[in-house]
Amino acid sequence: MRKLYHFIFLATAGICTTTLHAQQTNPHQSVINAIWQEGATDKSLEERAHQFLDVIGPRLIGTREMERAHLFVKNSYLSFGIDARNEQWGTWRSWQRGISHIDMLYPRRINLEGTQMAWSPSTGNKPLKAKVIALPDLSDSASYDQWMRKEAKGKLVMIAQPQLSGRPDDSWQANVSAERYDSFKNAQRVLTGNWQNRIKKTGFTSRTLPVQLEAAGAAGIIANTWSGGWGVTRVFSARTKKIPSVELGLEDYNLLYRYLTYGTVPELQITAESSFGEDVPTYNTIAEMKGTAHPDQYVVLSAHLDSWDAGTGATDNGTGVLTMMEAMRILKKVYPNPKRTILVGHWGGEEQGLNGSASFVKDHPELQDKISLVLNQDNGTARIAEINTQGFLNAYACFDKWLNYIPETFKKELAMKYPGAPDNGGSDNVSFVSSGIPAFYLSAKNWHYRDYTWHTQRDTYDKIVFEDIRHNAMLVAMLVYMACEEPEMMSRQQIVMPLDMKTGAPKKWPSPKEPTRTGP
Repeated sequence: MRKLYHFIFLATAGICTTTLHAQQTNPHQSVINAIWQEGATDKSLEERAHQFLDVIGPRLIGTREMERAHLFVKNSYLSFGIDARNEQWGTWRSWQRGISHIDMLYPRRINLEGTQMAWSPSTGNKPLKAKVIALPDLSDSASYDQWMRKEAKGKLVMIAQPQLSGRPDDSWQANVSAERYDSFKNAQRVLTGNWQNRIKKTGFTSRTLPVQLEAAGAAGIIANTWSGGWGVTRVFSARTKKIPSVELGLEDYNLLYRYLTYGTVPELQITAESSFGEDVPTYNTIAEMKGTAHPDQYVVLSAHLDSWDAGTGATDNGTGVLTMMEAMRILKKVYPNPKRTILVGHWGGEEQGLNGSASFVKDHPELQDKISLVLNQDNGTARIAEINTQGFLNAYACFDKWLNYIPETFKKELAMKYPGAPDNGGSDNVSFVSSGIPAFYLSAKNWHYRDYTWHTQRDTYDKIVFEDIRHNAMLVAMLVYMACEEPEMMSRQQIVMPLDMKTGAPKKWPSPKEPTRTGP
């Protein structure tokens, strides 16, 4: 079977070539060893992460922190001896988060865990004091319209469903019988379905309902977007323009809901300091090492720079940025004259729809046919565990060959998905894939990424496992080095798309989307 693969490699034009002799000797051994040595012995990564995540902080687009992050990353590359620039792709209305403080005044006085949402209006010069009500279960949109006009004015309105339990699923599974767990999950599904139907009956969606409540004179919006983990809340963007929108932690959100259920009306005091400003430029930070043999051909590294701002965006996507920066630092030391140009893009506005990377692809049509491949990382601190080749039919030829040269320690936990299928969304590789450019998502192990750090207030420096960041950076550097050494650019031949089981027609390759260049 391996001989058959080698025959296919050699016979297919425009894809990576290999020989049986390459299986027995490693012409890349000295550079691979140098990458390993440099990555394993340098001790600057932790301090760089501290400056990036603790000192600068979260990187919400349009904030001072995002501007500082662009400068920090650019200047870091320059300190490595790598050319770097900040390239504008749009503008965004500036907003600055201040202090959030949420207190219950009645029926007892306690601090509540919570924060204002991104782009939330301020409470002004003094704290907001108001009573709490919850979205009721009414029959139709007319009933809700009447309720809003009579009941919502001057109130803090709870619009998210309560939860049956603040315990994660794995805690339930570990401590109850299968029958009890199934019963709990069924009750949870019923509760969620009923609440979704409640929102539907208002005539609005969870996104448009806050706007209607604001128009009806509500004093503020209270929500909870539970991640499913112990004490963890996702914090996204406010939909209101004049009244504050806050996210409470699950425990305190459920507390308020229970008070209302049993006939007590809580009163809260909210301080939400924030300010809007003028439109500011939005950037991508670009760094590159010029190629020697093929300077007009590119191997691209990719990791978005922006984040949500309830935490510091450590694993989404500070770790991806740090991985690519470290890979570039290593390559500059041990492979300073690459055959192809190595370009790294740290994109802005990914969290609002892959806007920075989509703008880069659209604004640089001259690179369309000159990018050999893109390696993108965007899901946490753990070791890279899978590479899906995104429906590029012959990508396996390159990756199989390269992985044959890489030390076992860097690939023993790595699975390849050949030929895979193209992603339609999720991360910046899609901006390239949709234009027919081989762009691969370097998917890390979960390590509770989805339920504990993704877009939550817990996404902070202490969640980083630096041993894994070093591992990933060395693996990326090895792949980039071999991609630069490859005689030919990677093949762009695509799979025949499978049938859509719903329509019976072939699925379509994703098409480029127009980036949003202004906001919020």
